[in-house]
Amino acid sequence: MEQRYLTVTALNKYIKLKFDRDTHLQVVHLKAEISNFKHHSRGHLYFTLKDENARIQAVMFKQQAHKLNFQPRDGMNVFIRGNVNVFEAQGNYQMYVEEMVDAGAGNLALAFEQLKQKLDAKGYFALERKRALPKYPQVIGIVTSPTGAAIRDILTTLQRRAPYAQVLIFPALVQGEQAKFSIVNAIEQANRTPGVDVLIVGRGGGSIEDLWAFNEEIVAEAIMHSHLPIVSAVGHEVDTTIADFVADVRAATPTAAAELVAPSALELQAQITNLQQRLARDLLRQYQYQKLRFEHVTNNRFWQQPYQFVREREQRFDAIYTRLWQQRPHQQLQLATQRLNQLEQRLHHAFQQSYQQHSQRFELQRQKLQAYSPLQVMERGYALVLDENQHLIRSVQQLEPQQTITVQIHDGEAVCQIQTVHEKGVTM
Repeated sequence: MEQRYLTVTALNKYIKLKFDRDTHLQVVHLKAEISNFKHHSRGHLYFTLKDENARIQAVMFKQQAHKLNFQPRDGMNVFIRGNVNVFEAQGNYQMYVEEMVDAGAGNLALAFEQLKQKLDAKGYFALERKRALPKYPQVIGIVTSPTGAAIRDILTTLQRRAPYAQVLIFPALVQGEQAKFSIVNAIEQANRTPGVDVLIVGRGGGSIEDLWAFNEEIVAEAIMHSHLPIVSAVGHEVDTTIADFVADVRAATPTAAAELVAPSALELQAQITNLQQRLARDLLRQYQYQKLRFEHVTNNRFWQQPYQFVREREQRFDAIYTRLWQQRPHQQLQLATQRLNQLEQRLHHAFQQSYQQHSQRFELQRQKLQAYSPLQVMERGYALVLDENQHLIRSVQQLEPQQTITVQIHDGEAVCQIQTVHEKGVTM
């Protein structure tokens, strides 16, 4: 039997298929030390993850690396979430990193993940419960520190984009042990304030510890139960908090939040100008169309010579009336009615004659049928003789002694037994 040989490519594909089908390798959490760290010019991160006894190659692609809020380096202990698979071209298996957290903040990261999973299971992040932002808010509320950089960025952007909108600041602590309670109170106060259309909740950037108030469950509850749509604007673009997941809209920065809630006054002015131009074009088009219709009507002969037009119509009417009178429609109708009555009388007479003729023919046929009826013959003393199978006996040759026969007469029948049979000249 001839031995089949695989190519290296086929073998690597087969091994990769095994990795793909192993569910235990799809989501892997590791705690490890970084070594041989390289930051590629295209933005990808290549490094080794190791502990005291083993190591594994790892890669974190640009899309995921862009979300990091710290700079990885050799010797740093990190928490990793990713999957293990095969790099077919070289036949190496390696860790594909989705998330990486500084192990120094490991306890907070673990608490973050646990709360995230809990709230996700309760439906706090569901897209169907998120509300759309008002298109043209008149009153914009802001929950943040009144002295931080975030409030300055938001106010500057709102003043530039939407000077028509009223801004209400609901001061809150955004860092420290009491910050979560302060944020909740500010959100609830904003919800009690009449006229507020939308609410921005956030602060400037910082470490995971600085932003932790926005990862607290009571803050998530307050955002969840707010009847005002909320834009979360916490930290920089790479920072992600629980508030971002629960809020109706997540803004990358406080400035971006202000741009989201307030349409630019310049853009609105441009839209109004565009609508004015469209309206002017439509009005001009309608004016020209109606002008053409007016000219068409006024050029009609009726408007130029109205008396002549009326006289012609009167003459036409007189001619039609004369023709109608000459035809004498009332007399024609009277004659047609008389004709209809005559036809009805003739039809009735013809029906009576036909009925009598058919009745007479029917009676003659009935009498003939009755005369030929075997019952009439039997009333004159004749009978029918049937054998055991109800077959008609036409000759004595069909009879035998001791045979049972049925004799039918006009008013009944009799069952008889043959004693003897006499054929003309012969006794049986």
